This record gives sequence, C-alpha cells and structure tokens, in this order.
Amino acid sequence: MQSQPAVLVSGAGVAGLATAWWLRYFGCQVTVVEKAPALRGGGHAVDIRGAALAVVKAMGLHEAIHSRRTRLEGLSMLDRDGNEIRRDDSRTFSGGRLDSPDIEIFRDTLCRLLATAAGAPGDTFFDEHITGMSESADGVTVSFASHLSRRFDVVVGADGVYSSMRRQAVHADDTCLRPLGGALAFYSAPNHLDLTDREWMYRDAELGVVVYPDTSGQELRVGAGFGAEVDAALRHDVAAQKALARARMQGLGGRLRPLVEAIDHSDAFYFGELVQVVLPRWSQGRVVLVGDAAHCASPFSGQGTSLALVGAYVLARELSRSPDQPAAAFVRYETRMRPFVELNQALVDMTRQGPAPDAQMQAAANGIELHDLHQP
Repeated sequence: MQSQPAVLVSGAGVAGLATAWWLRYFGCQVTVVEKAPALRGGGHAVDIRGAALAVVKAMGLHEAIHSRRTRLEGLSMLDRDGNEIRRDDSRTFSGGRLDSPDIEIFRDTLCRLLATAAGAPGDTFFDEHITGMSESADGVTVSFASHLSRRFDVVVGADGVYSSMRRQAVHADDTCLRPLGGALAFYSAPNHLDLTDREWMYRDAELGVVVYPDTSGQELRVGAGFGAEVDAALRHDVAAQKALARARMQGLGGRLRPLVEAIDHSDAFYFGELVQVVLPRWSQGRVVLVGDAAHCASPFSGQGTSLALVGAYVLARELSRSPDQPAAAFVRYETRMRPFVELNQALVDMTRQGPAPDAQMQAAANGIELHDLHQP
C-alpha cells in the first residue's frame, strides 16, 4: 500500500481548511500555517451552490452549514438617503433566489465550521508563514518566519488572490491578475439601523452598496463596490483604503449616513481590487495552488467559495490516487477543474446592472461532474 504524503497547506481560509479536511480524509499528514494570528472574523456572506453542495454533504457538514445560513427574507432597493424604492421578496442580490437549495452563510462562520471539522488543532499554526522553499527530487524543505524549517512531500498554496506561494513557486509576478476596473470594501458596523431580516442595496453609476445583518442581529456587514485604480502600496495601507471607501460613499445620507461614519471605527475591514486570477498552470513541481490563489473569479461571480470547496476535494482526491507522483496528480486536478473555473469566471460582467441570470449561474455552479465523490 502506498504511503500518503506529508502536506503543508498555506492559508486557513475556506480553500485551505477544506483542502486540509479532504487531505486528512484521504490519510495524509497535514500541517496548516496561517499568517493571521487567528481565524479572521467579519467578512461578507458567501454562497455554496451546485457541485459544492454535494461536497459539503460528503463532508457531513451540510446540516451544520444550513442551520447557520443568513436567513435573509428579501431585498430592498434604496435611494441615496436610505428610502425604499423597490422590494423583492423572492431573492437577495448576494445570495440569489430564496427558493433554491443554495446556501448563503457568512465567511467567518463557514471557516469556523471547517476548522472544527478539519480537526488536528496541534497541526495548525497561526501567526506563521512560509519564507522560503527548496525542492528536491523527493520533497520540499520549507523555511518559516519562526526560523524553523521542515520537509514536506507536497506544499499547497491556499493563500488568496495575492498568493505568496504563487509568486514563490508557480508564477513570479502579478501578470496573472486580470483587473476588472473596480475595488470592493467590506466592513462590519453596529446595527443601529435595527435591520433584521432583509438585505438593503443602493446602486448608481459610480457606487454599489449592500447591507445586511449578521446572524446575531447586533452587527451589520457592509459592502461597497466602486471604480478605482489600486496600486501595490494601497494593498497594504488600511488607513488609505478606509479613506478611499469613505470618499466614494460620501454622497450617502439619511439612514445610510451612519454606515459611512462607521468605516473609521471598524476593526473588521477588508479591501481588495476586483480582479480575476488567470494562470497558464496551477502547479510547479511539488507545489500546487487551490482556490483564489489559482483561479479567483472575483466576488462578483458569487462562486469563489464553491470553487474553493470543489477544488479542495478534487485536489485531495487526485493526490490520493498517486501520492508518490504529485506532479501527475496536479495535472489531473487542473484538467478536471479548469473548465469548471472558466464557466464561473465567465459569470462576471461588469457592465451588467444586476446579478448573473439564474440559468447561467446554475449551469456554472453545476459545471463539473463528481462521480467519484462517494468512492474514496
């Protein structure tokens, strides 16, 4: 019987945690490192659709995820002072139709569920990251910020759009980033609006804002999308990011005005340019990428989380089939995933005023066959 490899996963977001779960399921010895000091709180609602629903069912997590869904009951379109001008009780902008089997859940809630399910907390290290890698014929020697070094059979980069693993081992620059001409700020704010079960949305030619309560009802999650040129310096300057978001939202008044003022006081603030990641290959030697690091479709696709969950399974499954030939496993993983990724990246149309048509979304969400899901 072939021995399963020792695998290092860089990144404890959805892609990294789900990959760790499946690798352990298939018998691998897994270590996870995450640069942040803990699982990150706050963040937007994410969606689990189509093939990804089958993946979380196979993980035994569907019931727990479904019970912690956002439970929003519809969408209210507002003017710039927060007055309702139209409502839709059949769907939300962020989650789609309410009568579908899709699940909308907050990203931080999903990550906590995945982290608990993945287990092996002694093999997860926060406030740690990779500083160097040296590959040989039979493994990768990895150096860490803590000055330790260890050898692994395989290294998985699940560290997001601006992946350090990608730059170190697969694609040395940012030419793989396809700008979509905008930026997205997402932050948490106190629920002084007493918003309970609806999603609010404001949109004009320059700005789109979406607001919804968290599951506790004590906090709002606010997303603001706008046109912006984002340079490398802005990616690391939170004060400048907040100033830009505040300036672009300055025209909001009435009930929406407190959301602008809350930006400066939010500890859970995220900012990123809207990009897609398009790479000629997702692996090099014994290093492989998964999730946004390999193929970000952008938040506007609504499919980043589903791509991460499906990719985690496909990668682990293929590695389990030939653990002593990881490069061959990575080729099979990419061959299976790439058409699915391309369908989902094609959902993004920055000129469209609303979400992707339901039929196109469902075709993309179900655009991969997972016949082997119950045949480990």
